[in-house]
Amino acid sequence: MAFEIAPLSYVKDALAPAMSAATLELHYEKHHKGYLDKLNKLTKATPQEQLSLEELIRTAKGDVFNNAAQVWNHSFFWRCMRPKGGGQPGRELLAAIEPAFGSFEQFRKRFAEAANGEFGSGWAWLTLDAGGALRVTSSDDAENPLQRGATPLLTLDVWEHAYYLDYKNERARYVEAFLDRLVCWEFAAENLRAAPEAARSERVRGEGDPEADRRYREEATAFARSPRAETAAREAARDEERGGEPR
Repeated sequence: MAFEIAPLSYVKDALAPAMSAATLELHYEKHHKGYLDKLNKLTKATPQEQLSLEELIRTAKGDVFNNAAQVWNHSFFWRCMRPKGGGQPGRELLAAIEPAFGSFEQFRKRFAEAANGEFGSGWAWLTLDAGGALRVTSSDDAENPLQRGATPLLTLDVWEHAYYLDYKNERARYVEAFLDRLVCWEFAAENLRAAPEAARSERVRGEGDPEADRRYREEATAFARSPRAETAAREAARDEERGGEPR
């Protein structure tokens, strides 16, 4: 069974001028579909062809992981934007963000710092971790919070192909445009409501400490690249195959 991606929920000039039709055409038609084509070639006639993207993100390595994660990341990213988006989130999400980060302005600052501070290619994320904490993090290349058991709520693609046609090397302007005019807070709120019960049952909280956030990101990235992550993924896959409860 071949993997597929959904069509965009808006026409390609709907996000202009914050994101031009040319950028969206290139990004969706060439880059996103390019990852999809590579993934289907890599997994054709293999057991991995029967897995979901989420299962591949948690268990695969190398080219299969990279392309599966990039297919998932981009599909998620398109839904993080809408025409006439941006501004402040609605009451429900705002009520979670303010105590977690001190204020919406502090969250916005932390998110922009994560996006602008990501060296090279990667992503900025708002996530809910398994302990119920809202976190702003960044990830390198195709890395995804699902690898460490977190629930993605919102993401911003900071690979150069996401913004270079519109902003050249001025990533900060792109990040500002995303927050001011593109972000779809309704989608982030939906993801918070749909988060696993174990996380939602905890008091939603945040660290409020840039140094602690930096340590968290380094530890999470180290874990994702370590043999422990591979072992945990294999155990989770075996549990799913048995139909039993996770250990």
